[in-house]
Amino acid sequence: MINTNLFRRLLLGISAACVLSAGQLEAQVTSNPDSVKKAGKPLFTFDDALLGLGFAGLTIAMFPVDKSVARHLRSPSSNENQFIGRVTTGSEYLADPGSIVIGSGMYLVGRATHHRTLADIGLHTTEAIVLGSGVTMVFKDLLGRSRPFVTNATDPRDFKFGAGFGNGDRQSFPSGHATAAYAAAAALTSEIHRVYPHYTWVAGPVFYGGATLVGLARMYHNKHWASDVVLGAGVGTFSGLKVVRYSHNHPDNRVDKLLLEAMIEPNGNGGHLVGLSIPWSPGAGSH
Repeated sequence: MINTNLFRRLLLGISAACVLSAGQLEAQVTSNPDSVKKAGKPLFTFDDALLGLGFAGLTIAMFPVDKSVARHLRSPSSNENQFIGRVTTGSEYLADPGSIVIGSGMYLVGRATHHRTLADIGLHTTEAIVLGSGVTMVFKDLLGRSRPFVTNATDPRDFKFGAGFGNGDRQSFPSGHATAAYAAAAALTSEIHRVYPHYTWVAGPVFYGGATLVGLARMYHNKHWASDVVLGAGVGTFSGLKVVRYSHNHPDNRVDKLLLEAMIEPNGNGGHLVGLSIPWSPGAGSH
């Protein structure tokens, strides 16, 4: 039987790695934004490959111990489990609906108050959650892994191709809550590093720590296996990092131009006008 201390250390290690990755990857973007724009910095780098291999390897490593972790976490006689139950109470709501509410809320408040940075962070956080959740749902539906409570945590190898479509009991792999939580954590940490780099080492542990609690809660409540949480963390982290990197490497992308630069003003007749602000000066381009 595996001690959950080991798994908690693994999750904390993931969180630390994500914080380091967010800082390292986004530092490359913010160190010289002009050169990035000219050179067309690649969306995927060698560091990304290493991080991806790490998540993939850890997911595979969790398969043999999924059942042991699930049984230990559900043991009612463990004081440690009672502690986990207390500290994770309500944490699942941080991911669903909390993450999407926070992201979209920041965007709407930023637009309403004409605070572009806040709207930017909220928009990209929401985009990361939507992207990660979409990828996760494809895996869930196609792989059809049964949740731990279906087999009383006895058969983590119960996969059935295509069985996840329309069947929530077979949508275990990977964890959607973990995906959303880590996508939000990655996007928020990356954005904060870009705007307020000195606060990265405060924001990162807070956001990724919250995401880790979400993963533990999903296992504690018998909704996911350990490997579900690890893969969900990987998908979410990559979604957050890639959305932020792409958006700021391509500031003229259509989504950002529409949702961040469009002006919404009352038209005086009870309605609103939507338009784009385009820089222009008289005589520009004339010969």
